[in-house]
Amino acid sequence: MALGRYRRNEQRTDYWPGFVDAMATLLLVMIFLLSVFMLAQFFLSQEISGKDTVLNRLNNQIAELTELLALERASSTNLSDTVSDLRANLSSLEADNKRLKSVVESGTGNQQNAEKQISTLTQNLDREKAVSARALSQIELLNKQISALRRQIAALEDALDASEKRDRESQTKIANLGKRLNVALAQKVQELSRFRSDFFGRLREILSQRSDIRIVGDRFVFSSEVLFGSGSDEIGALGQQELDKLANAILELEGEIPSEINWVLRIDGHTDDIPLSGSGRLRDNWDLSAARAISVVQYLIKKGVTPNRLVAAGFGEFQPLDKKNSNEARNKNRRIELKLTER
Repeated sequence: MALGRYRRNEQRTDYWPGFVDAMATLLLVMIFLLSVFMLAQFFLSQEISGKDTVLNRLNNQIAELTELLALERASSTNLSDTVSDLRANLSSLEADNKRLKSVVESGTGNQQNAEKQISTLTQNLDREKAVSARALSQIELLNKQISALRRQIAALEDALDASEKRDRESQTKIANLGKRLNVALAQKVQELSRFRSDFFGRLREILSQRSDIRIVGDRFVFSSEVLFGSGSDEIGALGQQELDKLANAILELEGEIPSEINWVLRIDGHTDDIPLSGSGRLRDNWDLSAARAISVVQYLIKKGVTPNRLVAAGFGEFQPLDKKNSNEARNKNRRIELKLTER
């Protein structure tokens, strides 16, 4: 009789709440895994959009996953403690069950009450076993989640290392390219300086008989009176003779400078500080200085000099060699300057 009632009670045990709890837990875990997977995919997809953004987001995601890993470890520890408690309760219940069975077998006590207690203890034992099984399943699931998180963190760290490596390689390439470029530029500057020295040396030999043509620093200076009349931009006969010599020297230079050196001969016009009348074609010293420089360029082009190797510039009276208020200073300041430089 008692055993029959025990079986009926066992059949009426309601496992539905536990099943619902297990399914809800499983659903939350799946949602969490999907969320983590989507976050990982999103952050990894951003790597191609910008190196700096990817690095920052990867670092943030690693921090978040590390926090989640810590939380999962804490949950795993709690579940492990719960399983330990359940196992302790299970051992206690099994001991009580053995004790009651021994009481029944020895004939001591009330057999009916003993059977009821055995039935109750057995039911409790089954429930504890079920709870323990669910806890073990959750621990196993959490261990799998922790392993998956660790793999994701490792993958993210590998991606971060690869990105940093590419960044270092790019910086190294840029630095090497900059060094090579600086070396090449320095070589071109040195070559142009050498040709400038040769060019001015030839001009010095050709025009050495004139005291009003001189070298000042890296410029070859013609006094305006050599080329032009007062207030005029038309080159006189004497000026044409001197410019013919200059044109021949430039033509020789064109054949010697390598084509990869992008050089130009700049013709700068300068005047004194005495203003023009403003009534003629040339209104002021700006017009006069620019017109004189252009006249020299046009004459050299007529003599065969390549046009793209010539530049004309006018400075008016605003770049004087001598700032004194004297006729001698004004004579120095009225000039045409030649400067060999890079474009």
